[in-house]
Amino acid sequence: MNDKITKQDLIDFENNIVKEFKKGKTFGPVHLSGGNEEQLIEIFKNIKDEDWIFSTHRSHYHAFLKSGDEDWLVKEIIVNANSSHINSKKYKIFTSAIVGGCAPIALGVALGIKLKNGKEHVWCFVGDMASEMGGYWESLKYAQNFDLPITFVIEDNKLGCNTCTEKVWNGRTLISSPKQIRYEYTRVYPHYGIGEFVTFKRKRSSFKSAGGMYG
Repeated sequence: MNDKITKQDLIDFENNIVKEFKKGKTFGPVHLSGGNEEQLIEIFKNIKDEDWIFSTHRSHYHAFLKSGDEDWLVKEIIVNANSSHINSKKYKIFTSAIVGGCAPIALGVALGIKLKNGKEHVWCFVGDMASEMGGYWESLKYAQNFDLPITFVIEDNKLGCNTCTEKVWNGRTLISSPKQIRYEYTRVYPHYGIGEFVTFKRKRSSFKSAGGMYG
């Protein structure tokens, strides 16, 4: 982690993404982070450069804290339209927009590290809705039973897209594990987009972001 990155740095970064997105010079939606700056800064104090980060469609903060490379990340999000799937072999970052999709992949990397007697650690970030799914539970159980070098982080904003997680499952099943940590936060931005319509000027001039629909 770049330990010089502050809460305000994270907020300013996303504000800049909103500004660039409004220019319409991209061709894909964005999933903005917000409201969980302090929690992530605390978690990333334990994450080393050699560690792996697996994340979701909402990974701007994770990628910024892991890489410390603002120019690269802005290019990935705006120029390459990779907001939902920021990946870097250099910075050991892998993300997926598939709900819960990263959990078994992160598990496999952790298993590989253990088999090779490696020193790296895997950190897998998931949302609260993903943490209620079978694939996540199986990954957590395997990691715990075989003592793999992985920590799952549940980022709980109580929503799956815009649906209440507790209402979907008629209650929550919270499990305790030494391989898992969980924190709660209230999101700042809508599920995707910036809360208003933006006309993209690049490649697809007639395509509009539906971000305002979910504000």
